[in-house]
Amino acid sequence: MAINSQVGVIGLGKFGYKFGMTLLNLGHNVLGIDYQKENINIAKKTFSQVFEADATQKQALEQIGISDMTHILVSVGNSISASTMISMYLKELAVQNVWVKAINEDHAKLLKKVGADEVIIPEHLAAEQLAYRIDMPGLIEKLPFDSDMVIREMAVEKLAQKTLREIDLTNRYNTQIIAIKKFGESRYKFIPRADDELSLGDKIIVIGDAEVLAKIAL
Repeated sequence: MAINSQVGVIGLGKFGYKFGMTLLNLGHNVLGIDYQKENINIAKKTFSQVFEADATQKQALEQIGISDMTHILVSVGNSISASTMISMYLKELAVQNVWVKAINEDHAKLLKKVGADEVIIPEHLAAEQLAYRIDMPGLIEKLPFDSDMVIREMAVEKLAQKTLREIDLTNRYNTQIIAIKKFGESRYKFIPRADDELSLGDKIIVIGDAEVLAKIAL
C-alpha cells in the first residue's frame, strides 16, 4: 500500500475503527462511512473524512466518490447480506482492492463469489496466531501470503562474537535477519549490515520458513 494512499473504511465499529486508526498512524488518509451517529462522532475526531451514509445504497457510495479509494475495508458487524451487497457494489464501482470482514467460512465463500479481493475472519486469525506463538516462542507474526513463512524474535547465545557474514543464515538456511537489538538497548536497528557483530544477549528478528527457524540454534 503506497504511503498517503486514500483508504476507505465502511463500518466504524471496533474492528473498522482500529483498522483506520492504525493506517492513520502510518501516514495514510482514511475516509470513514457509517450510519450510526455514535461511531461517526468518535471517528470525526481523527479520521481524514467521515460520512454518515447507508453503504447498502449504491447511489450513496457513488455520491461519496468511493471509486477514488485505493483500498476499502468493509466491516459492518454481523450482517451477511449488508457486507455482501456493499462488496458487490464496490466492485461494480471499480474499487481496486475490496477487503471484507467475514463472520464464518460460508460468509467468506459468498464474499469471494461477489468479487471481494481479501476476506478476513478476525477470530480465526487471532486464534491461529496465538496457537503459533505457543508452538514457537518468540513468534511475532505468521505471514498471510505464505502459510510456512514467519517472523520470529530470537536471542543470541551460541553465535555470539560472530558477524552476520560469518553466520551466513541467508545461504545456510534461506533465512534473513532483518533487525538486531543490542543487549541492554530498547530499540531495534533494522536492515543490519553483513559486518555487524552479534553479542551474547542480543536479540534478532528473522524471517524464514517456520520449520527451519525452529531448528536454528543461535
